[in-house]
Amino acid sequence: MSNRNSQANKQAARERLRAERERQAKKERTRRQLIVAGSVVAVLAVAGGIGLAVANSGGSGSGGSGADVWAKAAKAKPVPPANTSGPNGTTVVVGKSDAKNSLELFEDPRCPGCAAFEQNVGATVEKDISDGTYKATYHLGTFLDNNLQGTGSKNALSALGAALNVSPDAFLKYKYALYSKEFHPDETGPDKFADDSYLIKVADTVPALKGNAAFQKAVKDGTYNAWAMAMSKEFDSHKDVHSTPTIKLNGKVLGTQSPQGPVAPSSAADFSAQVEKNLKK
Repeated sequence: MSNRNSQANKQAARERLRAERERQAKKERTRRQLIVAGSVVAVLAVAGGIGLAVANSGGSGSGGSGADVWAKAAKAKPVPPANTSGPNGTTVVVGKSDAKNSLELFEDPRCPGCAAFEQNVGATVEKDISDGTYKATYHLGTFLDNNLQGTGSKNALSALGAALNVSPDAFLKYKYALYSKEFHPDETGPDKFADDSYLIKVADTVPALKGNAAFQKAVKDGTYNAWAMAMSKEFDSHKDVHSTPTIKLNGKVLGTQSPQGPVAPSSAADFSAQVEKNLKK
């Protein structure tokens, strides 16, 4: 009896010791997790602060903070680039004036969907314009600067104005380069288009813009900042356009419908088939 009680007491003591060790181990694991979590939050907070600072620092054009420059640009009188027409030069049509058909493209420079469309279909659009299949009207917005924070869409649009001032071909090739896999920024990454030097770097891949002092000066001076804001306002006036890219041929939206809006053709073959079906002969 006594022996059995002694063994039971020893067993009970071992169980209490094991339970205490498990409790201490659990407490230590929780402490380490809290330290790690706190460190991650701190890193994210610092990274977020840096990202926001970068986003808000760009797009200065003529100097000062990005917000100040674009607030002034919104109130300034636009300087329309060459090769534009309409109020404040916000009508941008590229192609043969006697083309029977008209393609409209609604895009935002920072739009990843627009980048995908341009990468897959842009060369086809450029060829169709050259062949006279249709003339193309460009409506360029900047709403993603609000959605993603930053000034890259506005700054890139201003630079596109500088390219358009050189020639319609320079405009098309520069737009194609900005949307390319090599240069188009990731949607969740740094706002690269807010940096004038980055826009000039991309322009140096376009023969008509490479080393072009007048183009570079217009980008750095923000010559077409007010025009970019006018273009953005013109884009916003199309209340039937709810997503980018939206592509219309003779007023008909090309692509497929989704709950979020129209989805532009994702391949050159699909695009060409839809164009052929809706062309005026």
